[in-house]
Amino acid sequence: MENFTPYSALVGGALIGLSAALLLLLNGRIAGISGIIGRALPPHQRGDVGWRLFFLAGLLLGPLILRLADGNAANIGIDTPWPILIIAGLLVGYGTGLGNGCTSGHGVCGLARLSPRSAAATVVFMAVAGITVYIVRHWLGAED
Repeated sequence: MENFTPYSALVGGALIGLSAALLLLLNGRIAGISGIIGRALPPHQRGDVGWRLFFLAGLLLGPLILRLADGNAANIGIDTPWPILIIAGLLVGYGTGLGNGCTSGHGVCGLARLSPRSAAATVVFMAVAGITVYIVRHWLGAED
């Protein structure tokens, strides 16, 4: 958190909101990442797959483009072993299936549409995230 500035957070949040609003207004779609991924890949491919693949490519290429454009961009490393990351990703995917959506679908788009189901899902996401951080830091002894 040593590089945190409220301005970068404000700009980032505004860009997320703008992209979600534009996707809804121009394409009639909710920017729920798990749904976009799930319907872009076999065996669940449905509808127009092209825009989904471009959306996902933008998510993957965005950091690379930023790094190429600004050599001073934050260099973030991940020290967690790949098997742990894969297990964590599978658990998150399973959870998004149980919750009928992910944090972007419920937390960004659903709350903006005043969806009660999304409000409940977001409260559960945040509570479980807080409990998980507490357990990992205080019971398992992990550090920042």
